[in-house]
Amino acid sequence: MRDSYDFSNSVKNPYAKHLKKQVTIRLDEDTIAYFKQMAEDKGIPYQSLINLFLRDCAANHRQLETKWI
Repeated sequence: MRDSYDFSNSVKNPYAKHLKKQVTIRLDEDTIAYFKQMAEDKGIPYQSLINLFLRDCAANHRQLETKWI
């Protein structure tokens, strides 16, 4: 390794805005089991599947519809 590096001609990472951020979220066990089974059927990691579902909701501005009885 060099003692110093010249970064004067460097550019920002164009993919930086697409990086993922780690968060902690509490989910019901049955919800996790549902996504794990679906992910196994589709052949993708379950966390990626949950991310795809949430991204779809955000992109389409989906709103939660609840009816309290």
